[in-house]
Amino acid sequence: MGLGVGIVGLPNIGKSTTFNALTKTQNAESANYPFCTIEPNKAVVRVPDYRLDELAKIVKPERILYSTVDFVDIAGLVKGASNGEGLGNKFLSNIREVEVILHLIRCFKDNNIAHVEGDIDPLRDIEIIESELIFADIQQLDKKIAKLYRTSKTDKKIKIAYEFALELKTHLDNIEPVSTFSQKDNPIFEDLDKELRFLSNKEIIYGANVDENSLIEKSEFVQKVEIHAKKVGAKVIVLCAKIEEELCELDEKEEQELLADLGIKESGLNQIIQTAFAKLNLISYFTAGVLEVRAWTIKKGWKAPKSASVIHNDFEKGFIRAEVIAYNDFISHAGENGAKDAGKMRLEGKDYIVKDGDVMHFRFNV
Repeated sequence: MGLGVGIVGLPNIGKSTTFNALTKTQNAESANYPFCTIEPNKAVVRVPDYRLDELAKIVKPERILYSTVDFVDIAGLVKGASNGEGLGNKFLSNIREVEVILHLIRCFKDNNIAHVEGDIDPLRDIEIIESELIFADIQQLDKKIAKLYRTSKTDKKIKIAYEFALELKTHLDNIEPVSTFSQKDNPIFEDLDKELRFLSNKEIIYGANVDENSLIEKSEFVQKVEIHAKKVGAKVIVLCAKIEEELCELDEKEEQELLADLGIKESGLNQIIQTAFAKLNLISYFTAGVLEVRAWTIKKGWKAPKSASVIHNDFEKGFIRAEVIAYNDFISHAGENGAKDAGKMRLEGKDYIVKDGDVMHFRFNV
């Protein structure tokens, strides 16, 4: 199961630098001028999970395969982007393809780095970007409404959908995001969102890009972002793009030492991935054998057959039962045989809801 995170924000606020750091690549050019990123940069990043490393110490597999996240660095948006300003609608369409938006906001002053709006004002910057997402949604919805209208007079179901779409349009016209629409549990809305992939309905994580001094002592800029995020039910991750770039050049031990010196427990990458997983209600289960130890990403609440389908569809179709060992039991009893001897391996059927960290083996017959 893939997870896409799109990095958005105004031009020249550190998106490409952050992308380079988060993805441990230098594929995205960084420069002190707007629209440095012309095509969306994409990278697949593994999800750090210490549990895989602990499993591997016991199993000693040929390889370890982590869950992954797709990061997309999208060109800077400006006022009027929904109407073609800057690089226009082209980049708004890139955002529709991701599940989570990492909205990066500049929260530091530096006279050597220009700001497209002339000064530092995080709340204004947030409003610009999020308004453009709403305007883009209005354009998409207007086109859909026009199509519905043409057949609404002769089809009662279409008429109901048309009237519903008009209600949503009224909501958006008040510059309110789709995420706050009161009828999101309506099946008509689900169909519209599936087709149009509303930008202002996507989960948002705010990334406050700060200087090194503000990593521990929150600046006034960061505090303003946190107040806004609390109002909309979003989380703020404070990161310093420059520090993240340094971290990607270090080995694991050196990275931990630098983080400790800075008084930080986790890198921005770890925080973003963990927050994105939580936002999308995702968990991981493991398979552990001599060929590979691997993490599989599923939705929380999935039953065993559906969870098995991420390995192969045949596993779901021919599901018989699952052998399950809780991660802590697998570790404490030094592997599968020890867990079995201790009576910690369970046979679970089709109704079993897979838990985060389960070590599983599926029996199936096709």
